[in-house]
Order: sequence, then C-alpha cells, then structure tokens
Amino acid sequence: MTNSQFFEHIKSNIKAILQKALNSEELSSDEALELLKVKGKEFFALQYVADQICFEKMQNIVTFVINRNINFTNICYQHCKFCSFSLPATHTNAFLLTIEQISEKVIEAKKIGCTEVCIQGGINPDLKFEFYLDILKIVKKIDPNIHIHAFSPQELFYMSKLYENSIEDTLKELKKAGLDSIPGTAAEILVDDIRKIICPNKVSTLQWINIITTAHNLGIPTTSTIMYGHIESLNDRVTHLDVLREIQKETKGFTELVPLPFVKENPMLSKLEDFPLNPTYGMDDLKLFCVSRIFLNDYIDNIQCSWVKLGPKFAQVSLNFGVNDFSGTLMEENISRSAGAEFGQYLPPEEIINIVKAAGKKPTQRDTLYNILKYY
Repeated sequence: MTNSQFFEHIKSNIKAILQKALNSEELSSDEALELLKVKGKEFFALQYVADQICFEKMQNIVTFVINRNINFTNICYQHCKFCSFSLPATHTNAFLLTIEQISEKVIEAKKIGCTEVCIQGGINPDLKFEFYLDILKIVKKIDPNIHIHAFSPQELFYMSKLYENSIEDTLKELKKAGLDSIPGTAAEILVDDIRKIICPNKVSTLQWINIITTAHNLGIPTTSTIMYGHIESLNDRVTHLDVLREIQKETKGFTELVPLPFVKENPMLSKLEDFPLNPTYGMDDLKLFCVSRIFLNDYIDNIQCSWVKLGPKFAQVSLNFGVNDFSGTLMEENISRSAGAEFGQYLPPEEIINIVKAAGKKPTQRDTLYNILKYY
C-alpha cells in the first residue's frame, strides 16, 4: 500500500504533519499534540508512518536484554502518590537487603546469562553513601563485565546529600566504584505543576535535567522515561517529550525512551477526588508510542515497551507502532507489581523471542548500550 492510499480521506493538517515526519523533518510540539488526538483513519495513518520510520531505522529488528532487577529496599519517605512499593521502616513488609543478599542475586543473574543488573531502591533514611558504593563494588567483584544500570536521579540527589558533595562529584565517585549507566526514572511527567501533586517531595524538573545532563557529560549514559495516564494532559506529555528531545540534542546521552503507563489499581493517586485520573486505553498507549517515535526521530533511536505494565500480548502489538525494544527478562520486578500490575516478574528469553517472531519482527539480543550480541 502506498503513502497516498494511507493518506486518502484524512484531514489535510494531519496529512501534512505525517508527510513532514516521513521526510525526516522535525515536528513542533503543536504538531505532536495534534497527532496525539487522532482517531479513525488518521490513527491508522499515524501507525503506518511510525512503523515505516521505525523500519527504516531498525530494519525490522526488535531487541531485548537479558537482565535482572534488584530492588534493594522498599523503605522510603518520599510519599509519592503514584507509588505502592515504598513502605515505612516500621511496616512488617519493609525490607533492606544486605550486601551479602545482593551478591547472591548477582551470582544468580550471572548463572542465567544476564549481561546487566538494574539496581534501584527507595530513599531509605538509614543508608549511608558507602552502602551504595559497596553495592557497586560487590557486583564488579563478582563479575567485572556485568553492566551496572543503577540509581535513579532521585537516588543520586539523595546520595549527593549523604556525600555532602555536588552531583558531579557524587557521580564521579559512583562511576569509579563501577556504575555504568543510570535509569532515567523519577521523571514521571517533567511539568512541575503535575509533580507538585503526584510527587511533591521529589526533585524538580530542573533538578532532574541537571542530574541527567551531568551524568551524560561525564560519559554516563541514561535511559529516559515518561509515566503517563494519571492526571496529566496531552499537552503535558508533549512538554515532557520536548524536554527529553532538547536534552538529547545537547548531550546525545539517552539510550532509549521507555513510556510507562500508570498502573492505577493500588496507588493513593487513584483515590484523590480533587485530581481525577485521565486513564489511558489501548489506542492512547499506541498513539503515544507512535508520536514518541516520530517526535524523537533522529534524536532517540530506541523506543522500548514495558511488558510488565502493558502485558506481553499488548506489548507485542506495540512492536508495530514504532517500538523496537522489548525491554528485558527482568527477573524480580517488584515496583509495578506492588502498584497492581498483574503480569509476572520474569519473561524467559525464549518467550520473548517467540513473541517478537510472531509479531513479524527479528528478535535480537543486545547489551544495555544497544550493542548487538546475538541474532535469532
């Protein structure tokens, strides 16, 4: 089917925006906002363009990483209203792993072929900066080649206070101890009016930007994320994507974007009467994947789906809507499950391969930095 057939009988303004995208021209925020509103034939035209751009860039390859999540503590005092993972230290289900327990999990990860451990935890007031350094050191002692993807910008902000030093010097110390890359979490929506409601005790948008750009400038790559489908507007989503694009223009330090749909079953945010939710349904998710691919084209190459939040079936569908990465095996994903996500903690490589093949794509194992390790 030709472009003209997909573009028949659609609104002229949407046709012009999509043609601009196919010509690899940068879209404005207003144009991205218009694409997030499409329905009917315009929606199918959007899907065609996002999939075509993804195909031209990735040649039908869908990557995944064999990795393990290690959440070392759920004790946290941030009180984010979207989080059901964190608990006070006095709670019967509160935990803090010892360095020995963390090392056992790393050894297990190594045995099943993990190339990455992703390490994050709550903002636990009982921890010292040395504890974070010890985590990094024990991982590298077990296997100096395993990639440590660890510590959100919020954790890094907290560590800088513990270390009584700048973000830059804190990152330098962590890098020296073995930190390889950083998850671009704690971003949620990078609009302060929204952050004041959903995570009032977290870093501000400017603080998040500063931490991320400092990491990039030190040669520490990061992912980027967007948590959507709560109280934010479509305009807020575009504002967030624009912030990421401007950072990437400057630093080129983002490895991927991971859109994360809000899991609404358990968090306090779902119960705030003054701030009703704007929940997403299937087409909303798919439109955001497509718009992310188009809006970030030529800047952030990789768009990742979260099978834990979407479920493997819907994550498979996203692979034809601009998504080219299926995330990882994960092994022990606790944060989404505590919020009410119904899907498992582990997806074996063999299952990911089958899912990707059934979507008509070419499954490919990567490392954290998107170096290809194996074709299937």
